[in-house]
Amino acid sequence: MAAHQGERVRRRLSTGERREQLLSVGARLFSENPYDEVRIERVAEIAGVSRGLLYHYFPTKRDFFAAVVERESERMLRMTAAVPGVPVREQLTAGLDAYLEYVRTHAHGYRAFHRADAAGDRAVRRVYQRALAAQEQQILAALAADPEFGALLRDRPDVRLAVRGWLAFTTAVCLEWLRGSDASLSREQVRELCARALWGVVAPPG
Repeated sequence: MAAHQGERVRRRLSTGERREQLLSVGARLFSENPYDEVRIERVAEIAGVSRGLLYHYFPTKRDFFAAVVERESERMLRMTAAVPGVPVREQLTAGLDAYLEYVRTHAHGYRAFHRADAAGDRAVRRVYQRALAAQEQQILAALAADPEFGALLRDRPDVRLAVRGWLAFTTAVCLEWLRGSDASLSREQVRELCARALWGVVAPPG
């Protein structure tokens, strides 16, 4: 009897574990529904917690969605962080592999992250724009540190805009890949497509 009772006792989640659980539920709901249609009550119901507990972690829906966006941004930045001393062409291959693995295994989070720009809340959009700016800066820093591309950045003020456009291109490709529109393409083919696109926009003209 005692053994059966023990089996029914659920382990109490730590603060960090509970927060991660709520963000995972939020990522799924925000990836599948427009921002205005996501109800906090539904998040709490799926997570098996009270609405009051959810508000303890995230005072408003804006705070909740912003936390989902920031969490996904931090994941992407960690997975694609530059490695000092490694040629940027090699880093891009490894970075895109990591990025595409993230896209595949965290599809809900990836979709939720990119839904933020369409959210009606300006504060949420600002969080999204800061996250994109961090990705852009990470790429520019890697290019600047590479002997092959460092001088290019000094002579080509349009490179920043080109990198920004490449991020938008890569996002569109990955979202279509997730939808299955390009199911015939392997992850390696998607990686090569994105890599060729970057070299195409940052290569010296002529």
